Amino acid sequence: MERLQEYYVDMHIHIGRTESGLPVKISGAANLTFHNIAREASERKGIDVVGIIDCHSPAVQAEIDSYLEQGEMEELEGGGIRYHNTTILLGSELEVKEPGRGAAHFLVFLPDLRSMKSFTVWLSGVMKNVQLSSQRIYVTTRQLQREAEARGGILIPAHIFTPYKSVYGSAAERMSELLDVERILAVELGLSSDTEMASYLPELDRLVFLTDSDAHSLGKIGREYNRIRMAEPTFREFVLALQGKDGRGVTANYGLNPRLGKYHRTYCAACGSIVDEAELSTERCLYCGSTKIVRGVMDRIRDIADRPEPVVGTHRPPYFYQVPLEFLPGLGPKLLGKLLSRFGTEMNILHKAALEDIAETAGAAIAGMIGAARGGVLQVNAGGGGTYGKVRMEDQQG
Repeated sequence: MERLQEYYVDMHIHIGRTESGLPVKISGAANLTFHNIAREASERKGIDVVGIIDCHSPAVQAEIDSYLEQGEMEELEGGGIRYHNTTILLGSELEVKEPGRGAAHFLVFLPDLRSMKSFTVWLSGVMKNVQLSSQRIYVTTRQLQREAEARGGILIPAHIFTPYKSVYGSAAERMSELLDVERILAVELGLSSDTEMASYLPELDRLVFLTDSDAHSLGKIGREYNRIRMAEPTFREFVLALQGKDGRGVTANYGLNPRLGKYHRTYCAACGSIVDEAELSTERCLYCGSTKIVRGVMDRIRDIADRPEPVVGTHRPPYFYQVPLEFLPGLGPKLLGKLLSRFGTEMNILHKAALEDIAETAGAAIAGMIGAARGGVLQVNAGGGGTYGKVRMEDQQG
C-alpha cells in the first residue's frame, strides 16, 4: 500500500491580473498573478496544494509556459504544476444560466496545461471573452460537465449556497435539476455554510465537502482550506482522494464560522439591517418594511431542506472553525510579520506553534484568540448582506 500523507489544500484562488497588467478577475487584486499566488502559498501560507481557477485565460497560459520553459516550475507526471513546496492544480470558474433560472458558478479542474488549452479552444466558441474569469458560457451545465470529463477533468459546483450565482442560492432547489449528480465527486460549501448546515439536504449525503478561500487577494489565500490524505500532491491523487480510494480522502475541513461569512444572515438592502434569524419567513424588512431582502444562507437552506434537522454522516471529517489571522483584532501586518519570522508560515502559526511561544511574540491577547480558534470557541458577530462578520474582542483570552 502506498504511503499516504496529509496535505493542506485550497482549491479556489483567482488571478487578478497578468504580470503585463492584463485584467483576468476584475475584482481581484492587481498583484494576484499566477507566480505571486504560487510564491505566497509556498513561502508564506504553507499551503501544499492550490487550485488556481483562471487558468483557461490564454494570457495566463502564456505565463505558465514561460515559467515551465525557464525551469522555475515543472509539470508533474500525476498532473499539476510544481513550484517549490506547492503544487498548483489548473482550474477554471465558469458561470451558467439556464432558461428560467438564476446564474450559478462551477469549477472545472483539468490534469495538465495541454488539456486546459484544449478546454480554452472549446470555451472560445461558447463565451464572449475567454481572457476573463468567471464569465458566462452559453451552454447547459450538463454540457459543461461533459466537456470537463472528456478531457480527464472534474466539475465541482462552487460556493453552493451563496445568494448570488450558486446552485442552491440562485439556480435550483436540487442539484439534480442541473447536473448528472451521480458523476459529481464533491461540492464547495462556501464561506457562509458548514458541514452541519449542508447536511439538511440528502442530495449531498454521498458527496465530499470542500472548504476553499475564493481568494481575491493574496492575503485571503487559505482563509478556508482542507486537509487531504494523499500519496503525493498531484491532480490524480486529488481525484482519488475525492473518490475515497485506498485510505485517501478529506480528513478535515477548516472554514470560517458561518457567522463570519458575508451572506450568513438575511439582510435588507434598503436600510442595511440584518433581519432577526428567528423570522425565517420574513419577506419584508422588520425595520423599514422594504421588500429588498437578500436571503441569508441559513434561511435559504431551511427553505429547501428535506429534513427538519441536519443528519451529519459518520463518514464526514471534522469541520474546524478556523479563523484567518487577518480576522483577529490587533494582529496587524507588522505583528504578523514577526510571527512569520519566528514560525515560518501561517499554517505553522495556526496549527503547530505552542501558544506560549505565540504569546512571547504577539502577546497574550493574540495567543488567546488563536487558542480559542483552535478550540472552535472564538466568539463572533454574524455577517450579512455582503458584509463579513467580526471576531469579538471580549472574553477571548485564556
